[in-house]
Amino acid sequence: MAKARTTRLTLLGRSEAKLPASPAEARLETFPNPASKRNYRIHFETDDFTSVCPITGQPDFARIDIDYVPDRVCVESKSLKFYLASYRNERAFNEAVTNRILDDFVKACAPREASVTAQFSARGGIALTVHAEYRRPAPQTPKQMRNAKVPNSQAAD
Repeated sequence: MAKARTTRLTLLGRSEAKLPASPAEARLETFPNPASKRNYRIHFETDDFTSVCPITGQPDFARIDIDYVPDRVCVESKSLKFYLASYRNERAFNEAVTNRILDDFVKACAPREASVTAQFSARGGIALTVHAEYRRPAPQTPKQMRNAKVPNSQAAD
């Protein structure tokens, strides 16, 4: 049964997988949450993030922390690694990068809540930290709860 629930994972266990050229090509993959009735927090972190300043073309290095409370699905970590690596040649301001990571993450897994903190290394003597948050609005009525949006994922498996 576990095998059937993860057959849509295309990167995990495949060493020949190639890094996507841009975030638009990258895909955050998900798998069913094994404890979907419980609130628990998942934390990802990497010191190996790079994007490019849109004005100077210089690299921006950052530590990225992602915290989330999953709902029906969890994000698979190798796909997250590939997704974040796809920013290596992406020209964007640090604030835009951080918010796009959060938007893409929320779109992929529809978490109960999520946050992305990006601590960019000092350039010109000033370090920059951007923190973006998402909290799903609480449904107001039973009908709204039934109609709550779920991402296209393996949740139905």
